[in-house]
Amino acid sequence: MNGASREALAAARERFNALTDNTSVDATKLADELAAVTALLDREVSLRRVLTDPAQPGEAKAELAGRLLGEQVGGETVDLVSGMVRTRWSRPRDLADAVEELAAAADLVAAQRAGTLDNVEDELFRFSRIVSSSPELRSALSDRNASTTAKADLVRRLLGGRAEGVTERLVVRLVTQPRGRSLEAGLDELTKLAAARRDRTVAVVTSAVPLSDQQKQRLGAALAQLYGRQVHLNLDVDPEVLGGIAVRIGDEVINGTIADRLDEAARRMAG
Repeated sequence: MNGASREALAAARERFNALTDNTSVDATKLADELAAVTALLDREVSLRRVLTDPAQPGEAKAELAGRLLGEQVGGETVDLVSGMVRTRWSRPRDLADAVEELAAAADLVAAQRAGTLDNVEDELFRFSRIVSSSPELRSALSDRNASTTAKADLVRRLLGGRAEGVTERLVVRLVTQPRGRSLEAGLDELTKLAAARRDRTVAVVTSAVPLSDQQKQRLGAALAQLYGRQVHLNLDVDPEVLGGIAVRIGDEVINGTIADRLDEAARRMAG
């Protein structure tokens, strides 16, 4: 998001955090209702345009949202969405994207309250690795001709009883409402959102062999010092790296593998 939408999203996050700081708010219900609003905005393009029309007064747009949603969702959701449509958005789709983010964040709040947020974060990462390594699974979960029910049932068979309920809910929502994203991209967004919920940065660490606890602690401390904040390590083992480790944080890659050094040496020799 750029410009006005970025500012509007930041304001929406602040309102969301203020709302969910109140533990009496049912975070799971809020997640379901915000997901339903996202689906509505995706279906009704004209509504999305009206609610983000800069020529319309913010209060008028908020009143419209209240009338449309008041009998469908709870007061917390109405207030949150009404506040969002009062602000200015650069593109109509940005509003739907922001509501979807808050829906996922509400589920993560539920996990945090239950003390399972770490598990959810790790499970999302591991599931993304399973999807990346299984073209058949990726195809089944991304098949546009398959019904949403079939895809949801497949996720529940894969994760039911093996993962946290929040993880299952998030993945089911992703495969049934991909909103134009690849499955891997959606899982990556969810993993980053889970990390942000704990005010942490995610580092994907690839090594030839599993790291020891001491190595993980030293690496985590070094990255925390480098980035000025706690860094959560998502660990991946790939024998092809030969040795050393590769660390990816967002678009930045810190590569210290033997394979990378050999490639660099070969390039220099060829040059």
